[in-house]
Amino acid sequence: MSTTTFLTAQWHKLIMAQYAVDPAILAPYLPPGTQLDLFQGTCFVSLVGFLFDRVRIKGIPIPFHTRFEEVNLRFYVRRIDPDGTIRRGVTFISEFVPRAAITVIANTLYEEPYSTVPMRHQNFTNRDRHHAEYNWKHSRSWHSMEVEAEPWKQPIVADSIEEFITEHYWGFTKRTGGFTSQYEVIHPSWQVYPILSHSIDADFGTLYGPQFANLRRRQPDNILLAEGSEVSVLSGTRLPQG
Repeated sequence: MSTTTFLTAQWHKLIMAQYAVDPAILAPYLPPGTQLDLFQGTCFVSLVGFLFDRVRIKGIPIPFHTRFEEVNLRFYVRRIDPDGTIRRGVTFISEFVPRAAITVIANTLYEEPYSTVPMRHQNFTNRDRHHAEYNWKHSRSWHSMEVEAEPWKQPIVADSIEEFITEHYWGFTKRTGGFTSQYEVIHPSWQVYPILSHSIDADFGTLYGPQFANLRRRQPDNILLAEGSEVSVLSGTRLPQG
């Protein structure tokens, strides 16, 4: 297992909106050697918006690529190693960023489903509330997710859905050729802000395919705003088969 650090950054103000879905719609995206990871028997996808900051690739800051937004749609998987070790992780259906170089590197070298689109964000505290918002333009339309929250942070409750969502520390990618790559993401447990209100205006069908279109008409089953932290992404390895 590689322990080389590929990327370091800070992730700030993560809005994470969870939707319960039929596990069958995720079967085409499931990387070989993994299985869906359920929370209390329910399968979730998450729409996630956050700010990448102080990005360094192998310790080197890349000009004009050290601070940018990302919005992704992801789901939760786990891998049981031959020795019984369980690695709980995520697989991405789509990842939007505003920097073309990030997309080219991710698509070409790692086959991660990145796309480049115009993006913007707002994160600020106004009186007794914190506001976080991410906007991205796709198919000539702007999409958005935003929350209003109490301005104070609190620890995540043990065994809660918030703990389940935030504490998956591996990434698994379905690769051409029928194999899976895996990489570890290291960060401390996050704190969250109590949510006061939220608004999501995203055309899931246009963004992610007709199988997700009904999410546009639904309220998320859970939504959280995490403070974030410093993160380290380790270099990927090929998942052993069998």
